[in-house]
Amino acid sequence: MRPVPNTTLSGGILTPVAQIDLIEETFVAAVPALVAAAVHEPGFTAELWPDLRLAVFMDRGLEGIRWTATGALAGSCEVWLEAFGDGVVIHTYLRCDLTDSAGAVVTPSPRDAVREIQARARHAKRVLWAVKDRLEAGRGPGEPSVRVAAGEG
Repeated sequence: MRPVPNTTLSGGILTPVAQIDLIEETFVAAVPALVAAAVHEPGFTAELWPDLRLAVFMDRGLEGIRWTATGALAGSCEVWLEAFGDGVVIHTYLRCDLTDSAGAVVTPSPRDAVREIQARARHAKRVLWAVKDRLEAGRGPGEPSVRVAAGEG
C-alpha cells in the first residue's frame, strides 16, 4: 500500500491513524454551565481515564477541554460539550497509541486493539452515565432539563 499524498503536511504524507480512536457520546438534560462544571472537576478525568496523565492544552470553557495524554496511552483526548435542545451532548474522544511501561509506543495485535477499544468504550459509558444520573437526579422522563438556579431558562 502506497502512502496517500497530501501537500498540506510536511513531507507530503498523511500520518497513520491512532491505534485507539474512540468516540463516546451521551445526552444530559442539564444546562451547559452545570455539565461544564462537572467535566471540569478533577475527579471526572481521573475516573474517565484513570491510567492516563493529562495536560490541558485547550480549555474551551462551556464547550469542553482538550488534553495531551501519557501513561498507558500516548496521544490526545477531548471532552466536547455541545448544547443541544434543553441539554448537552457530552462527546468524548480518545485518540492514542498503546505504550509500554517506559512510555514507548507498542503495536498490539488487531484482536488486542479491538479488546482495548471495547473495554475503554464500556468504561467511558459507565462514567458518562454516572454523570448523567448525578446531574439529572430528581428529573422525571419528559420533564424540563435541570437548571443551575430556579427560574433560569
